Amino acid sequence: MITHSQRQTIAFGKKIAAELKGGDIVLLQGELGAGKTVLTKGIAQGLGITDNITSPTFTLMNIYKDGKLVHIDTYRLENEKQLIEIGVEDYLGNPNSICVIEWPEKVRGLLKGKRVKKIKIEHLDKGRKIVLNS
Repeated sequence: MITHSQRQTIAFGKKIAAELKGGDIVLLQGELGAGKTVLTKGIAQGLGITDNITSPTFTLMNIYKDGKLVHIDTYRLENEKQLIEIGVEDYLGNPNSICVIEWPEKVRGLLKGKRVKKIKIEHLDKGRKIVLNS
């Protein structure tokens, strides 16, 4: 999928949300500024979440609608232990939660045996290329 605006990226995120179910973990890969958080905003809207979705770069994990959506950003993460200490294991694979993880390569050990969907976002000159791999 190629999107040419934030609005299109959000709309595509809503479509992705329609295919998700509790326990799913969405892995977002892409460079800084590729649109990972914008896509997460669309996923949140598709799940009926109206909160302002912001990047959890400094908090590591933002929890929305009592855990229905858990947005994790491991860009600043030093090790998996940091996420474990703030309770990530309560949400990863939980049938009542959908987790979206930016920079997932840093937490591969926590994802073993979990149901993951991989999404790669590439910033193009005039838009974004979004590739889904289950």
